[in-house]
Amino acid sequence: MKQLQLNNGITMPQLGYGVYQIDDLTQCEQGVLDALQTGYRLIDTAAVYGNETAVGNAIAKSGIDRHDIFISSKVWIQDTGYDQTMASFQKTLDNLQTDYLDLYLIHMPYGDYYGSWRAMQDLYRAGKIRAIGVCNFLPDRLVDLIEAFDIVPAVNQIELHVFSQRRELRDLMTKYRIAPMAWAPFAEGQHDLFTDSTLTAIGDQYGKAPAQVSLRWLQQINAIAIPKSVHLARIRQNFAINDFTLSETDMATIATLDTGKPLILDVATCQEAYRLHNMSVVQ
Repeated sequence: MKQLQLNNGITMPQLGYGVYQIDDLTQCEQGVLDALQTGYRLIDTAAVYGNETAVGNAIAKSGIDRHDIFISSKVWIQDTGYDQTMASFQKTLDNLQTDYLDLYLIHMPYGDYYGSWRAMQDLYRAGKIRAIGVCNFLPDRLVDLIEAFDIVPAVNQIELHVFSQRRELRDLMTKYRIAPMAWAPFAEGQHDLFTDSTLTAIGDQYGKAPAQVSLRWLQQINAIAIPKSVHLARIRQNFAINDFTLSETDMATIATLDTGKPLILDVATCQEAYRLHNMSVVQ
C-alpha cells in the first residue's frame, strides 16, 4: 500500500475506503470488513454519515490491530465551534470504539469553523488526533485559516477526479504541503466515467478498467482517494492499482478531460447561499 507523508511528518495510505451514502448499517459494517480483509488500511467516515458505529464495529470484528488502521472522520456544520466540536469529537470516538483519531476534518467551511480549528489544535496537541485538516476549503478560506492559526491543515478533502482536476487549488495546497484527498474519485459516475472511451483506451493497455485508471491517476498526482462500493468484486478491483504506472502520455491525455469546474458540489455558490441565509436570519 503506497503511503503519503503529511506536512506534520506522519504517513497515511493513499488509497482508502469511503462510507459516504452507505446508510444501511449492516451493509456498511460488511463493506468495511470486506475492505479491511482486501488490504485497505484507511477508512474514511463522518459524523453526518450516521454510520460511524458500523465502522467501529467492523474494525473491532476485523481482528486487525487498531494502530495498523488509519481512521478519518469529520465534524459537521451544526457542531462547529469550540465546545460543540469537543463534544462531537468525543461522540465520534465513542462510536468508533477508539481513544484517538488518525485524521479529523472540518467537513464544510461554514459556521464557526475558527472555533472548531481551535478545538482541533488542542486535541492534536493533546495527542488525541494525529493530524487535522479540512474539507471543501477553496483558496480564500484555506489561506485565511492558515494565516489565522499556528497549525497548517495537513489535508484538504475536495471533489477531485479526472473531470474536475482542481489545478489552481492543488497548486496552492502544494505550496503549503497540504495533501489533496479526493472524495467522489469516480465523479459519482458522471460523464459516464466507467465507460469513458479515453479512460477505456488507456486502461486497455494495462488490462485495467476506467475506474482503476482514475484511481491510479489520483495516486500519481499525489492525492489520496477514498472510493466507495458495497460490492466485494468492486472493492477488490479498486484496490488493484499498484501493479501498473500511467505513462507521461497517459497523464497528458487525462489532463484533457478536465472540465475546469466541479460537477457535484459548487462550494463557492453554497458559501454565498449560506452567507445570505445567515444575513436574513440576523435581520
